[in-house]
Amino acid sequence: MPLVAPLGRVFRGSNYQMTKRCTVITRVLTTEGIVGESYNGDEEGDAQVRLVRTITDTLAPLLEGRDAAMVESCWQAMLPITYDILGDRALAMKAIACVDSALWDAFGKSLAAPLFKIWGGFRDELPIIAIGGYYGITGEELAAEMEGYRTLGLAGCKLKVGGATPEEDANRFRIARQAGGDDFVLMADANQGYSLEEAKRFCRLVDGLNLRWFEEPCRWYNDRRAMRDVRLATGVPVAAGQSELSRAGARDLMVEGSIDICNFDASWGGGPTEWRRVAGTAMAFGVAMAHHEEPQISAHLLAAIPHGTYVECFHPERDPLFWELIANRPAIRNGAYPVPQGPGFGLVLDESTIRRYAA
Repeated sequence: MPLVAPLGRVFRGSNYQMTKRCTVITRVLTTEGIVGESYNGDEEGDAQVRLVRTITDTLAPLLEGRDAAMVESCWQAMLPITYDILGDRALAMKAIACVDSALWDAFGKSLAAPLFKIWGGFRDELPIIAIGGYYGITGEELAAEMEGYRTLGLAGCKLKVGGATPEEDANRFRIARQAGGDDFVLMADANQGYSLEEAKRFCRLVDGLNLRWFEEPCRWYNDRRAMRDVRLATGVPVAAGQSELSRAGARDLMVEGSIDICNFDASWGGGPTEWRRVAGTAMAFGVAMAHHEEPQISAHLLAAIPHGTYVECFHPERDPLFWELIANRPAIRNGAYPVPQGPGFGLVLDESTIRRYAA
C-alpha cells in the first residue's frame, strides 16, 4: 500500500530536494494467519507505482507456498529479479527490502519476540538524532531548529552541508553548535556535495567544534579514494554506505579504508537480511554501524549489535509518517529511543494516518 505525505516546504540538501515523504506498507500473510508488516521503500510518483507492482506482480508469486520462517531462503528466491542488466536494480533491491522486512516481522510475531532480541540483543535503547539543517532557512531559523530538537528530546543532529561553499557551511555548523550546546551530537552530511579539497577545507574550518562524523563528503565518481583521503588528512571520522546496494559495495568501502562508520540502508539495500551481513563484515574491520534514516527498521538492527551508533529520524515537518503513523511509538527521553518491545518490529500502524496519506 503506497503512502504519500506532502510536505509544507521544500527541503533542500546539497544537490537534491524533497517535497513529499513517501513509503510503502508491505504485508505478508502466513498459512498460520500471521501478518508480517513493515513500511519502507521511499519512492514517489512512477517509481512508487513500479515498486508496488514489483512487490505484488513479481515477488509475491516467487514466495507463494514457501516457508515464511526460512527468511534466508526467501531472500535468495527473490534475488534473481536484480539480474536484468537493463532493469532498475536499485528499485528491485528496495522491493526485496520491503518484503524481507515484512517477513522478519512475521518471524518475530511467530516467536512472540522483538527482532532485536532474535538478532542477538545488545541493548534495549539507543541514542536518537535528527537529520536536519536543510537549506533555505535563515541562521536564526537554523538555531531555533536545533533548540527544537533538544525540546523533542533528541541527542543531536546530522546537519546538511555540501550545497554551499565550505565557508558558508562552516558558519551554519557554528550556528548549530552554539544553539545545540557542547553536549549536542553534531554530524555533517554533504550527500556527496564537495570536491576532495572542499571537504578537507570544511574539516579545517570546523576544527574544534566536535564534528562527530562527516558523511558522504565527496562526489560519487571517486568517492572511495576521496573519502579515504579526507579521513587520513583531517582525522575526522567518515561515514558512508547508504549509496551502496549490496554487502560487496559496503565491503569495498571498508577494504579501501574509506570509512569509519557504515550507514548501509536496509530499506534500500535488500532488507534486514543484507544489512546484518554488512554489520558482520563491519565488525571484522573495526567499523561502526549506523543506518540511513528509517528508524522503524533501524532501531532493532542497531540494538542487536555492539557496534551500533544512532537511530536517525527527521523533524515532524520533514517526516510526518514517523511521528503520526506509529500508534505505539515509544517516547523519546533524554536523547534515547527505547526499542519497541512487541513481537517483530513491535509497531502498531495508525489506520487513520494510513487513510489520510493513502496514494
